[in-house]
Amino acid sequence: MTDNEVPEKALEAQKLQQLGRAVLEIEADAVRALQQRIDANFIAACRYMLACQGRIVVVGMGKSGHIGSKVAATFASTGTPAFFVHPGEASHGDLGMIVAGDVVLAISNSGETDEILTILPLIKRLGVPLITLTGNPDSRMARAATANIDISVEKEACPLGLAPTSSTTATLAMGDALAVSLLEARGFTAEDFARSHPGGRLGRRLLLLIDEIMHCGDSIPRVAESVSLSEALVEMTRKGLGMTAVVAADGHLAGIFTDGDLRRVLDHRIDVHEVGIRDVMTAGCKTARQGMLAAEALQMMEEYKINALLVVDEEKRLVGALNMHDLLRAGVV
Repeated sequence: MTDNEVPEKALEAQKLQQLGRAVLEIEADAVRALQQRIDANFIAACRYMLACQGRIVVVGMGKSGHIGSKVAATFASTGTPAFFVHPGEASHGDLGMIVAGDVVLAISNSGETDEILTILPLIKRLGVPLITLTGNPDSRMARAATANIDISVEKEACPLGLAPTSSTTATLAMGDALAVSLLEARGFTAEDFARSHPGGRLGRRLLLLIDEIMHCGDSIPRVAESVSLSEALVEMTRKGLGMTAVVAADGHLAGIFTDGDLRRVLDHRIDVHEVGIRDVMTAGCKTARQGMLAAEALQMMEEYKINALLVVDEEKRLVGALNMHDLLRAGVV
């Protein structure tokens, strides 16, 4: 093989890499061009959806339908009630899903999708606002719209100019722009998001209470403040949480003794059989309150660089204990 010769597989790999990068560049350009379309029509569309007393009903055929389904799902999960209706099925009964008080969001790159044009008169008769995302502002759909957002692209990434690529990417991005704008305008919070995603990691982080994961009853490591350090160590070993609560005679929490405290005590060559736990415990320790979110407990541990927390009720009586391992098992960390 001469220096000028390149293996066929290397040429193929290089060509594939070039093609892939070209597609991403074309689609990135299409999305960047949308910034100029965040105009009065975009603002009007947002205002109609913010004022909606019902749901946002998204319609679209083919690839636009797939994008529409995702847009509806994004709306619904970020505080804007929405669902997708197939326009072909709408002509055969599903149009009954659209009622007064709703807003219709119709998606079509051409703006001339027959199945959507068929149901436009009925949508108009209902008196609901019609927002369209089209690639042709002079199309029949765009002209019939209460507010039309231009999602046209210079060219598709498909070299044949046939397969929806740049146009679907642009539509999806514009749908996200609408959803996030509405999210911000509504003051939608991470806690609101978690309530619609209770099975996800964020839901666990933001909705789980420490009451559901803390150790209770006999599983709480605790000793009276009158006991020796050696007795406290036996309790710590038995319960396996790396610490023990120290409780006063009246039942209130007096302090905590942890593995870290033990290391500091041993550095001072203290006799664990002679010294009392009240002399080496940490009084006024950080505590979690009953009913606190697990995420808040994690934040406390990180802020104060501690690995365990005791849980108290409103009267400062000990009701539970948890450590970082409990949060890890619950998927909070």
